[in-house]
Amino acid sequence: MAQESISKIGIIGGGPAGCFCAYFLQNTCDVTVFDYGSPLRTLLVTGGGRCNLAHAEFDFRELAKNYPRGEKFLYSVFSKFSTADTLKFFNNIGVETYIQEDMRIFPVSNSAKDVREKFLYSLNKTKFKKERALRIEQNPLRIITDCSSHKFDKIIIAAGGHSGYDCAKFLGHTIVEPKPALTALKTKENLKNLAGVSIKNVRCSGFRDDILFTHEGISGPLIYKISSVKARDSFPYKLELDLCDEFDLQDLLNKNPHKTIKNLLSEFIPKSFAEYILENPDTKCHQINGKTRDEILNKIHNFTLTITAPAKGGEVVTSGGVDLKEINPKTMESRIVNGVYFCGEVMDIDGFCGGFNLQNCWSTAYIASHAIL
Repeated sequence: MAQESISKIGIIGGGPAGCFCAYFLQNTCDVTVFDYGSPLRTLLVTGGGRCNLAHAEFDFRELAKNYPRGEKFLYSVFSKFSTADTLKFFNNIGVETYIQEDMRIFPVSNSAKDVREKFLYSLNKTKFKKERALRIEQNPLRIITDCSSHKFDKIIIAAGGHSGYDCAKFLGHTIVEPKPALTALKTKENLKNLAGVSIKNVRCSGFRDDILFTHEGISGPLIYKISSVKARDSFPYKLELDLCDEFDLQDLLNKNPHKTIKNLLSEFIPKSFAEYILENPDTKCHQINGKTRDEILNKIHNFTLTITAPAKGGEVVTSGGVDLKEINPKTMESRIVNGVYFCGEVMDIDGFCGGFNLQNCWSTAYIASHAIL
């Protein structure tokens, strides 16, 4: 009996998703990864160089809630490849992990470089070509690069940037316009005097987390979440921030008549922020009337800012990509072109900070590779 021929698989993109696919395919298929840069280079900057591999949420429905775009699409994906499966994979390639108090998962080495080296070592049967993929042609399936043409049985698009979008668009796929998410935000209001001031446990738009004032506007974990949820909103838009828990200001005014109002408020908010919102920060508490008291409370619990644009800062993930209606969530295969698959950030999926975007890469890559197998 003639030996069955080995499937030739081409993967566009040597990032986390592309390399994850290669790992599962390399033992039974002839796998070639195309990337004009260094494979897995994007891992080096995750988690501030420590590599935030995943988030310790093990219920797939709860995990999917952390994706402003793609939640329902990811239900079946995460049910087949979960956070627990991610940890098992990294343990198998020699990367031990631990869970922080905020549920983020990191390697024990706290080194993205260490993770990258072990990951690349595990890809010993994968071929890498330093070529830029330009387009995919059909009948037969070919990847056309800036250097040559390569024929494959199946092709996976795992490039999270414009090279992935261009290849998908050439095949007839719809690209949801990319917009920056997980970014700092610029404000119409001048907040330069507050630059560097942080406030913990601020509430806004259904979330509660920390904020940081910058020379241009606002940043911090809470703002990254909001910028993600509102990534496709039109500018300008307004945000109302509740800066601290409720407290009885009148009772405190009565008990501290000779204290300045800025010093009284500094027990709840940073003194520099108190000075910013107060017209007369050195006014004694016994001089504060009911109208002024209510105005102060309104500024603290409904601090309104006008957001004008995204700013530099944050993890900057792209909202947008290949329209999910054109991808089968059970296989990651294109509904338009047979034999072409997608995984990772090239799709219109994006998550919050905390390992969610890498989990998207791991899980969708697993689904694509096992559909091919």
